Amino acid sequence: MAKLPRYLFPSDYMADPSANVFNGRLYIYPSHDWEAGAAFDDDGGHFQMKDYHVLSTNDPVDGEITDHGKVLDVAQVPWAEKQMWDNDVVEKDGKYYLIFSAKDYNGVFHLGVAIADQPEGPFTPQEHPIRGSFSIDPCVFKDDDGQIYTYFGGLWGGQLQWYAPAAKLLSEGVDLGPAADKKTQLFTAADAPALPSWVVRMSDDVLQFAEAPRPVIIVDKEGQPLRAGDPHRFFEASWMHKYNGKYYFSYSTGDSHYLCYAIGDNPCGPFTYQGVILEPVVGWTTHHSIVEYKGEWYLFYHDCVPSNDVTHLRSLKVQKLFYNEDGTIKPVVNE
Repeated sequence: MAKLPRYLFPSDYMADPSANVFNGRLYIYPSHDWEAGAAFDDDGGHFQMKDYHVLSTNDPVDGEITDHGKVLDVAQVPWAEKQMWDNDVVEKDGKYYLIFSAKDYNGVFHLGVAIADQPEGPFTPQEHPIRGSFSIDPCVFKDDDGQIYTYFGGLWGGQLQWYAPAAKLLSEGVDLGPAADKKTQLFTAADAPALPSWVVRMSDDVLQFAEAPRPVIIVDKEGQPLRAGDPHRFFEASWMHKYNGKYYFSYSTGDSHYLCYAIGDNPCGPFTYQGVILEPVVGWTTHHSIVEYKGEWYLFYHDCVPSNDVTHLRSLKVQKLFYNEDGTIKPVVNE
């Protein structure tokens, strides 16, 4: 048996793994890092990803990892210019919907949809982005009742801070544009409420939002919202999974370098903060997914050890995840 954690695909640099089980097989949908020659900056300008691959396996510990090749390229997406960042896939009625984030020709991130007849693609993109979409890092979650939700958002380069008043303004139909100075409006004070990620129920055809996005509220054990100065507040990389009837919202804290999670009773929250899943890895941050496969739970994530490049060349990893009797997650040691 292979030693875990395992580097899933050493022959190429990939990151942001979204793991899903379709038709009894495990599929991983990553972003695809490459050496674009772009200068490093705090807004992620050096992350110039331009296509998506799909990986699959029937054994994430010891099995062969199949690369199904390039399934979508930015040149195929009419509205997108560059930076195809994180993505995720959901199945409905035998079709597979890849929801992804990319920048348009005005330098603004939106979410788009591409459709395939099989989980390994290829995927055909829609002509326009999702109406009212913004920011990055979509996670698509199908609940037991068949309702599909998308969680999204990322600060700094992910532009989420441009949309801090979005709950009220979107509900009023206001077209939100970028703030004049996004950095100074990011955290007004350490004790200010932390900026949240967002959740939205998808339309029946999985092509549009069925409602205005709403904030994902995370509170502490006393019921108080996390603050901007809290190192465990949300930054990016939303993920949702369900365990024993509870909803587990997990996320990256970005510049404080943790993977954290909170638990709630419904998919839209609020969620009560529980703790850290993964301590900081080598690299600026990490991005993850959690999935059950063949009775075992797995954490997928990335770090920068193989490339020795802490800025942007990342490699996919996997290891098993375990729960305590009370439903909390046992912290994972990155080795």
